[in-house]
Amino acid sequence: MFKPLDPLLHSELRLGIVSLLVSVKEAEFSFIKEKTGATSGNLSIQLQKLYEADYIMIEKSFRGNYPLTTCSITKKGIEAFEKYVEAIKSYLK
Repeated sequence: MFKPLDPLLHSELRLGIVSLLVSVKEAEFSFIKEKTGATSGNLSIQLQKLYEADYIMIEKSFRGNYPLTTCSITKKGIEAFEKYVEAIKSYLK
């Protein structure tokens, strides 16, 4: 029997973001943008959705005079990602 897939992670971009954040302590907005190939606007929207679900933390600060957005995954985000991977495996059997 197939396991249900988390609709929040079933988006290619959101899954890519969470996949990146699982493997690093934290990542800057520009790094995530480069790795995913997303536009700034779309990335901002998807990060906000993940933040609202408590899958990621977003920290806004400044580096010199420039705004800096840094993201990290939460415990809930890690658990959701692991559950999603297990669910995908059930489709591959």
